[in-house]
Amino acid sequence: MSEEQPQRPETEQQEPIKYGDVFNVRGELAKQPIAPQDAAMMQSAETMVFGQTQKGGPASVMQSAATKNERSGLVSHDATTPVAGDEGVTVTETTVLGRRIITESVAGQVLGQYVEPVPVTAAVGGAGGEPEVAPITIGEALAVTALTAGDKPMEQSDAAAIQAAEVRATGSSLITPGGLAATAQSAASVNEGLTQDVDKIKLNDVLTGATAKLPADKAATRQDAEGVMEAELRNNPELTTYAGGVAASVAAAARLNESS
Repeated sequence: MSEEQPQRPETEQQEPIKYGDVFNVRGELAKQPIAPQDAAMMQSAETMVFGQTQKGGPASVMQSAATKNERSGLVSHDATTPVAGDEGVTVTETTVLGRRIITESVAGQVLGQYVEPVPVTAAVGGAGGEPEVAPITIGEALAVTALTAGDKPMEQSDAAAIQAAEVRATGSSLITPGGLAATAQSAASVNEGLTQDVDKIKLNDVLTGATAKLPADKAATRQDAEGVMEAELRNNPELTTYAGGVAASVAAAARLNESS
């Protein structure tokens, strides 16, 4: 008589696709399943700003995840994630330093960010008055971060990225006393001793007016973006960068400079 083998369950317990599975978010939102009505709200918000949903954008990703969750029977068609319903799904547009910044968020956490130039009339000597766009500097990218991720508490990864950005902007490895990098490092150290986010020093406390706080500045390049991203990754225990954060903003500036 052959030995009877242990029976395996016919189907394994499925888990819904959560926000933390596809977006760089944290806290309660990261644990929540992406629901169909969340995706619908983001699609509506994107359409209002862009005129249509963006290919590969947050609405598209959310719709794909929500559809899979619904087909698996893990969420209902009318479901809304409580935190999204309570705190909102938003697409905001801001114009700063000649750039149009569009930020997509759920419950106050950034899921995606777009930076587009706002053309200005060329100076005398330009090619027949064709629109020109001045390159985005590292300092301007840091100032943008104060808008896109300003409410984020300063962490060591942020401070490291700001230091790398300052070094590249100034061309000097010497940290300016009282400058952006020194202030960011001090803020991150203070925050480590605090438990409540509400008490912590935020990115916008340090990065607002960043261009004026740098002794020198330069146009952001791909090499600058890679250096800043490496610093942020290296100092984050999870080896990730923050959506809309320092590395993301410098990378967006570099991409825009290359395309203009």
